[in-house]
Amino acid sequence: MEKINSLCKRRGIIFPSSEIYGGLANAWDFGPLGVEMKGNIKREWWKMFVQQRSDIIGIDSAIIINPRVWESSGHITGFSDPLTECRHCHQRFRADHLIGEEKWKEEKEAFEIISEAEKEAKFQEIIKKCPNCGQEKTLTAPRNFNLMLKTFLGPLEDESSCAYLRPETAQGIFINFQNVLGSSRQTIPFGIAQIGKAFRNEITPRNHIFRTREFEQMEIEYFIAPPKNEKEWEVPFEGWRQLIRGWITHLGIDQKNIQELDVPKEELAHYSRKTIDFEYNFPFGLKELYGLAYRTDFDLKNHEKNSGENLKYRDPSSDEKYWPHVIEPSLGVERTLLAVLVESYREETTPEGELRIVMKFPAWLAPIKVAILPLVKNNNEIVSKSQEIYHQLKTKFVCEYDQSGTVGRRYRRQDEIGTPFAITVDFQTLEDQKVTIRDRDTMKQERIAIKEIEKYLRKKIDD
Repeated sequence: MEKINSLCKRRGIIFPSSEIYGGLANAWDFGPLGVEMKGNIKREWWKMFVQQRSDIIGIDSAIIINPRVWESSGHITGFSDPLTECRHCHQRFRADHLIGEEKWKEEKEAFEIISEAEKEAKFQEIIKKCPNCGQEKTLTAPRNFNLMLKTFLGPLEDESSCAYLRPETAQGIFINFQNVLGSSRQTIPFGIAQIGKAFRNEITPRNHIFRTREFEQMEIEYFIAPPKNEKEWEVPFEGWRQLIRGWITHLGIDQKNIQELDVPKEELAHYSRKTIDFEYNFPFGLKELYGLAYRTDFDLKNHEKNSGENLKYRDPSSDEKYWPHVIEPSLGVERTLLAVLVESYREETTPEGELRIVMKFPAWLAPIKVAILPLVKNNNEIVSKSQEIYHQLKTKFVCEYDQSGTVGRRYRRQDEIGTPFAITVDFQTLEDQKVTIRDRDTMKQERIAIKEIEKYLRKKIDD
């Protein structure tokens, strides 16, 4: 991870946020290349799962919404992590991270039925020293810590003006169910998609952009009729499993690095009947990349109960009214980008015996699609022709013009940022109106007529 982190900063993919002021724990800014990659991921996901399907439509809901939404969804009472604090250094830790997730699962029930003093003593027996300052018997008993980020609306900061930054995008979809239904004329089964920011007051954000307090989600709530048997929800659930697998492959991620975890019943979220975690083998361990959940009719039913508004669906053919059940594929943008960075990073030895670092992104995902490189920068004709080609292509592809340093050094620079194709304009170009196009992965070069460049690149990138 250290090599990837260094490359990300050096090449303008990801920067530590507020760095000139000492930073802020696990806050990150996306540089010129990082913002291109995030945009590519979101656009491709939207194209595949919304624009190319007739049964899925999109919305963009507000980040701050009525706090009653979070009461109905169960977030205010149930969205929490176990927190412990060192009385000496006041550092806070997640108890399940200190003990280990498996051990915490075994101990959690026992902690819930004993007194506070017994909890603290028991916890200090398991974790004898503070991981930060090393003092013994200073950790408090684990307590549930709500992950909602609180804010206040208006001039007064009291409970009446309390609001929350949304911890997930899903609820914005559920509270707009009838609005979307009435304006789109969709019929069950259909889905509503959203890409947007979510916020969680994570106790221990870590592992670069894997776990942060501010992140983007790409989510779909896919509504189905209440199933009469297990098969009626398992079939569409399995269909979404296959679609997520296909998306992972499309990202260039090897399925060998993915493990599908069927989340045990006792660990399921309060709304879920079945959840699959798609885990990726990151350098820091096997961690959740995506989730696929069968949420039943929990959300619409609770929002109807608490809002008093009718959120049932009326079947146009049978006139039956019901709360649809929901299958939810949930994908994080930042985790997607991090997995792609890890998967694409290569260190290779060239035929000349040199080490090259290359990011082997799929062409559609690469931040720069093609680099235009004049062989020399002191020949006006070559520079002029190179700039002419650059200006022609930049309206079609994200391009970079680079004339600094030797061609070999420029190739290495483009390899590090994952540019799939590099065009070199040389002296021969002035005679035959052809350029040399170099492939990033194979390093093979071929001569292409200038008038054929766009067609050539389009085919390669679209493939």
